Amino acid sequence: MDTAFLGVPDVDAWLFAGLALASFCTTILGILWGAAGGVLLLAILALFFPPAILVPVHTFVQLGGNAARATIMRRYVMRGAMLPFAAGAALGAAAGGLTFISLPTVALQGILGGFILFVTWMPRFGRMGSERNRFALLGLGATFLGMFVSATGNLVTPFVASASPDRRNHVATLSALMTVSHLAKLIAFGVLGVALAAYLPLVAAMIATATAGSWVGFRLLHRMPERGFRIILQAVLTVLALRLLWSAAAKAGWL
Repeated sequence: MDTAFLGVPDVDAWLFAGLALASFCTTILGILWGAAGGVLLLAILALFFPPAILVPVHTFVQLGGNAARATIMRRYVMRGAMLPFAAGAALGAAAGGLTFISLPTVALQGILGGFILFVTWMPRFGRMGSERNRFALLGLGATFLGMFVSATGNLVTPFVASASPDRRNHVATLSALMTVSHLAKLIAFGVLGVALAAYLPLVAAMIATATAGSWVGFRLLHRMPERGFRIILQAVLTVLALRLLWSAAAKAGWL
C-alpha cells in the first residue's frame, strides 16, 4: 500500500480522499449547526496524526475553510468586531508562541466546558462590557489557547451568537474571526519552525473541499428558520460543553 500519496507522509490515496471528504462534510455541519465543525474535523485528524502535526495541519485547513466561508458571506460580517479581535489575536499568538505550554488537559477541558455552558445559557454574560473590549479579550484568549488545542471556535461561538442579530451574521462573523485567529497561529508556527511542506497537497485538497462545503452550507442555511438555527446551536454547544466536563471528570478519576 502506498503510504505517501502525493508525497504526504503516512497518507495513502484512500485516507487522502477520506480526509478531503471529511473536510467537506464537517464544513457543512459547522455552518448548519453554527459550531462544532472544527472540533469534529480535529477529532478525525487526531486518529491519524500526532499532536505536533495535528494542530498546524488543522489550523491551516481551518484557515482556508473559514476564509472561503467569510468571503462567500462577506456582506453579513459584523465588521465592528474584526479590528479588536485581530489585535487580541496577535497578542495571543505571540504569548502562545513564547510559552508553547498549556494547562493540564483535565483543567483545560473543565474550564472550557464550564465556560461554554455558562455563556450559552447566560447570554447576557456574552454581552457584558463594550463590544470592542469583549472581542479584543476574546481574540487574545481564543488564539492563545488555539496554539495548544487548535479548535477554539466553540469558545468564540457563544459570544458571537450573543452579538448576532441573524444566523447569517453569526456564521459569517464567526468565520471571519476564526480566519484571523488561525492566520495569527500559523505565523507563530512559522516563527517556531514548524515544517508543513510535505502536507501541503493534503491541506490544499481539504481547503478545496471545505470551500465547496461552505458554498453548499451557505445555501442550506438560507432555508433554515432562525429559531431552528438558534435551538440547534444551543443544543450543540451544550452537548460539547458537557462532553468536555465529562472527559475532564473521567481523567481526574471522579467517574
